Amino acid sequence: MGDQKENINYQDENQPKHNVQEKRDTAAQDKQCCTPDEKEKPPSASNKSEFSDPVYKEIALANGHINRMSKIELSAKLAELKLETRGVKDVLKKRLKSYYKKQKLMQTVQTESISNDTYYEYICVVDFEATCEESNPPGYLHEIIEFPVVLVNTHTLEIEDSFQEYVKPEVNSQLSDFCVQLTGITQETVDKADTFPNVLQKVVDWLKEKELGTKHKYAVLTDGSWDMSKFLNIQCHISHIRYPQFAKKWINIRKAYGNFYKVPRTQTKLTTMLGNLGMKYDGRPHCGLDDSRNIARIAMRMLQDGCVLRVNERMHAGQLMSVSSKAPVEGAPPPHCPHSRN
Repeated sequence: MGDQKENINYQDENQPKHNVQEKRDTAAQDKQCCTPDEKEKPPSASNKSEFSDPVYKEIALANGHINRMSKIELSAKLAELKLETRGVKDVLKKRLKSYYKKQKLMQTVQTESISNDTYYEYICVVDFEATCEESNPPGYLHEIIEFPVVLVNTHTLEIEDSFQEYVKPEVNSQLSDFCVQLTGITQETVDKADTFPNVLQKVVDWLKEKELGTKHKYAVLTDGSWDMSKFLNIQCHISHIRYPQFAKKWINIRKAYGNFYKVPRTQTKLTTMLGNLGMKYDGRPHCGLDDSRNIARIAMRMLQDGCVLRVNERMHAGQLMSVSSKAPVEGAPPPHCPHSRN
């Protein structure tokens, strides 16, 4: 649902309520994941040998020079290198630094450390649309009414395919006028749609056709935490099915974007990220498929700029958890439709 998600008051009667400490812990995790914690710092004693090669001094000197460049100078240098020149100044600096770092490292014997093994072959971008009210009453359950998936090839940096199905809500079967106007999804559309368990089976079949998790390593990517930790979690309870294993870990692009470009959380909304990268929203806002395509455009630009997208959030025992950047990189498991709950 794009930027509208932040304005939704989520409540799930089937989940235990978070206590104050849990909320503080989650806030601390978000702050940690969205703050500039990846600045080029001098190596500590423990990893000094790893960075002892003179190439790292060259990279540091190059970074210092780039930091002193104006936006016009940055754009001119990027154009000279035939790189993308759109974006705000901080984005241009990061793009140029990533380029020089990669070039310098490729000239050393440490080329093996810049392997594409850390990249997923495919990324599945998901951005649900769900039932909503202008002022959601206490206990309101958001039901998924659109299930889109956009498949990004991380090597060609192209959208290879897409999937879209609408879903018939069970609890709030009548869409509010606010929901119709926001999403563009009509009552007639959802009345003719399939139930969520059947749509999920179609998603699984589509992912299997792409040989994801078997032949190709892949990961799910979302715009924030809400799609998986709230929408999908609530929907699985409503539909009396277990949470699907392939969606238990995902890439939260807002956290990845904030860390990579060194920007605060306030600059990680969908339209803001697009604008900072020199792009405009393409399509209808709050159309799940269009939102997913625009999120995919951001992901592709980040990969182009040298970002290594990796899983940074997961569900564990019904709770949202952060995934450490030091954790091993793992692809999502082969997709299977979950069993019914007892």
